[in-house]
Amino acid sequence: MASSDQDLVPVLDKDGVRLTVDDAIATVTLTNPAKRNAQSPALWRALTEAGRQLPGSVRVVVLRAEGKSFSAGLDRQAFTPEGFDGEPSFVDLARGADAELDATIAEYQEAFTWWRRSDIVSVAAVQGHAVGAGFQLALACDLRVVADDVQFAMRETSLGLVPDLTGTHPLVGLVGYARALEICVTGRFVAAEEAVSTGLANLAVPVDRLDDTVRDLAAAVLAAPRDAVVETKALLRGAQDRTYEEQRVAERQSQARRLRDLAGVGD
Repeated sequence: MASSDQDLVPVLDKDGVRLTVDDAIATVTLTNPAKRNAQSPALWRALTEAGRQLPGSVRVVVLRAEGKSFSAGLDRQAFTPEGFDGEPSFVDLARGADAELDATIAEYQEAFTWWRRSDIVSVAAVQGHAVGAGFQLALACDLRVVADDVQFAMRETSLGLVPDLTGTHPLVGLVGYARALEICVTGRFVAAEEAVSTGLANLAVPVDRLDDTVRDLAAAVLAAPRDAVVETKALLRGAQDRTYEEQRVAERQSQARRLRDLAGVGD
């Protein structure tokens, strides 16, 4: 990241989300530190829009947050009868038809899905609290670099809800069913050392080194040829759904495509 996020002209800057692009690196920043980057439907729509506005040149997307907390989770205003201005309250949604409720939650989830696209590598830089929806947003990314003050927690079950913003699948994949269940149903905090040892985080660094470390990681990703990175990501993401023999076939097919491309030979 040759330029700082603040030096670049935003592609998007609304509802607590700012998107900047510096050649092959895009940075999505949560920009409401006064509310500890609490999340709302408007923020989720802005995140979805950020994903749609990524230029084709982007290879790495960095997700970061201003302030001492990455995200304290869902804004508690969502649970009031009034909800957010111009938005149906959660109480209203609960009273609606099943199809309408399902469609609304699916729309919210879109903010958390595009980070897994095979044409980009997404990196979350996480400091302080990453709770509930904040935890799930960090889990949406391919890689997580955390500050040594990080505090992950999944609090939905404690509130009588379930994690529904696409976080359960990556959580189980990273730490296994038993630990994922324990983290979710107890709502306890997971600190930096445990996050790294269990695979939730790739590495932990002092808070003042977080941005530089992510910058170095992005540069390392960009050092490899784009097509090889895209192919490798797709190969690894599909591995958990394939048998060993199916993965062997997938490896051969992927390698054949790479060899043909390198040799300039068409299919």
